[in-house]
Amino acid sequence: MTDVVITGTGLFTPEHAIDNDALVASFNAWVDAENARNADAIAAGEREPLAHSSSEFIVKASGIHSRFVMDAEGILDPERMRPYLPQRSNDEPSIQCEMGLKAAHQALATAGVAAAEIDMVIVACSNLERPYPAVAVELQAALGTQGHAFDMNVACSSATFAIDLAANAIRGGNIRRALVVNPEICSAHLNFRDRDSHFIFGDACTAIVLEDAALATAATRFEILGTRLATRFSNAIRNNAGFLNRVSDSDPLASDKLFVQEGRRVFKEVCPMVAALINDHLESLELSGGSLSRLWLHQANRHMNDLIARRVLGHDPEPGQAPIILDRYANTSSAGSIIAFHLHHSDLKSGDIGVVCSFGAGYSAGCVVVRRV
Repeated sequence: MTDVVITGTGLFTPEHAIDNDALVASFNAWVDAENARNADAIAAGEREPLAHSSSEFIVKASGIHSRFVMDAEGILDPERMRPYLPQRSNDEPSIQCEMGLKAAHQALATAGVAAAEIDMVIVACSNLERPYPAVAVELQAALGTQGHAFDMNVACSSATFAIDLAANAIRGGNIRRALVVNPEICSAHLNFRDRDSHFIFGDACTAIVLEDAALATAATRFEILGTRLATRFSNAIRNNAGFLNRVSDSDPLASDKLFVQEGRRVFKEVCPMVAALINDHLESLELSGGSLSRLWLHQANRHMNDLIARRVLGHDPEPGQAPIILDRYANTSSAGSIIAFHLHHSDLKSGDIGVVCSFGAGYSAGCVVVRRV
């Protein structure tokens, strides 16, 4: 069977960043205004006053200190509290295509691969800015790649699911090289007026080049030893935005059309599911947690990552063994584990083994075991 290697990764980071203090100041200004508007109802006991947020609360709950976003001004405006991204004409590149181009060019350069040598492009992310034409096909045209392209969505697991699909296409001999791109504009589906989640997400785009190992020329290569995917239906993380909203006469700006989760339930149910997935996958490859030099986990919550790492490794991770990037990027959905891989792989030696793992709504989880060539 054909061996598949990851030969290049790329990362696009927006120019705007918001730290916790700025985000909290905006949120608390809105809370004060809302409480003032509803002062009579609050005084009559008909309505509970809204509570302030704080930087200390955010760090304790998540480990997040800041996040990059496509637009900071709109988010920090207490009268708006959502990014402002002007609609583009059909003749202009879409926002996600533009993000994808920047990450893809970096990944291709690292891999030493020309765009024309790519046979398949997958744009995989939690939210696509339109149903059709596919952003991936637009990106294919902009890059000048060959073959075919398509979009897919498995929420925060989109990148690992796409890696599995691309690797299998290469193993089967259908293509030689693939490009997986994850343009995540998470700030657009985040409710910045919800105290429990207003701090969770950031924006970013990652790209990964996968190749038939016999064709690869990059100095740094990671062989994919195996992939494993799992899904289990749950409503604990949900977003009801969709094309049927207009015919159901529902409010397109209602809170359920944005990211909604039951945080404690997600923690309780997802952590054991993910740890079991990784451990079972390693065992099937005659490996164990003790075989791993690196865990590149989905970057949703510091406490979740610490618990999963302990269950996989059998001990608290050594410094750098399970790198955390969400402190400065926040949760970037499918891009998170790939950002961790992109920023924290160059020090590994030939033969070192690591796991890229993502998990999220669905529930869904994807595990990719790699070895430095």
